[in-house]
Amino acid sequence: MPARGTTRPVTLVSFSGIDGAGKSTQINALCQRLHKMGVRVTLIRFWDDVSRLKAIRESAGHKLFKGDKGIGTPEAPITRKDKNVRSWPMTCIRLALYFFDALSARSSVNRALRSNADVIIFDRYCYDELANLDLHNPLLRSYVALLLKIVPTLDKSFLLDAEPLHARMRKPEYPLDFVYENRAAYLQLQQSTGRLTVILPSSVEEVERSIWRHILESLHWPSNAGEGGAHSIDIQYTEAHALEGPPIRPAA
Repeated sequence: MPARGTTRPVTLVSFSGIDGAGKSTQINALCQRLHKMGVRVTLIRFWDDVSRLKAIRESAGHKLFKGDKGIGTPEAPITRKDKNVRSWPMTCIRLALYFFDALSARSSVNRALRSNADVIIFDRYCYDELANLDLHNPLLRSYVALLLKIVPTLDKSFLLDAEPLHARMRKPEYPLDFVYENRAAYLQLQQSTGRLTVILPSSVEEVERSIWRHILESLHWPSNAGEGGAHSIDIQYTEAHALEGPPIRPAA
């Protein structure tokens, strides 16, 4: 996806999924691979760099609903109360916030495209907000369709699927029943939009290889990537296919 007014190829990637799915691990692994090949990478963290009115969101979770602060770990689990609060008043507030975030995401993509990066990686994207909505509700589905007209489609948006019980063991923050609902919403979002590439649950190494294969197949590579340019990319592509085996199929 080249920036406006320039022919320099720029690639946009995002990672989404339930808490504990392994997004940070896979983003770090991808960044390391790209850096080794001489690819310039910019990382954009959605909650820090894109989302708006963060003070309101934090006060709602901590002050109104008495949710815990911080990040849950196996040694120190916490109980958050924010996106798992599904009352209609909170849903209405959420719809307004998500609209502002969609506009902010559009601006963030345009700014990033004007940078000197070859690959821009989003740690979460608007899809992670839309998966917090009840997608069985036709009114909310219409709202999602509206926002998707605003939100730029990236070159590759990964949805890291994960077994909710295992994911919650890695990052214990929300009730298990909500984690199951959240995972189902992500998969429903993928089925209805076709914008997400689902990476099935597997070992960390196998997931990393699957992502790398998709990257090599899909992205716009800069001419200075790696020693040997296009030949180096061809070698990486062949090795990825040899390691990966059968193609990855989206989850049903």
